[in-house]
Amino acid sequence: MSPTIAVPSVIARLGRRLPTPLVSLHFVAGLEVARRLKWLSPPPELEGRSFAITIEDLGLRNSFAVRQGAFRTVWGGAPAELELGAKLADLVALMRQETDADTLFFQRRLRISGDTELGLIVKNWLDAAPRPAWLQRMSGMGAPAR
Repeated sequence: MSPTIAVPSVIARLGRRLPTPLVSLHFVAGLEVARRLKWLSPPPELEGRSFAITIEDLGLRNSFAVRQGAFRTVWGGAPAELELGAKLADLVALMRQETDADTLFFQRRLRISGDTELGLIVKNWLDAAPRPAWLQRMSGMGAPAR
């Protein structure tokens, strides 16, 4: 079970008022760093597809697309083809492979909507993606480094 991360309500209220493109710039910059360091490479099936990830307890929605093999912020406000939403602690547990997307989904802790086939592609891609050693050491516990 993932640890609980307490988020002050004032942060969540602020997060809900921030424009999605502004929030997404930081999120996409992180994805791009991971891609350039070869920690995360989007498969060809994601080319031209749009996504949104909402960190529900922070009220932050990140909207992005894959274009020419890179992650890019979506500016137009168009609906994403695949929407994912969860609390911060669950997303961190997913990144660290402490839990899997299926478990979170069936426990109703991961919300998924939109293109089902795209969701399966993303799930399989993320399940297979190697995690950098520092991610496993982040909390001083976890699986051995790969």
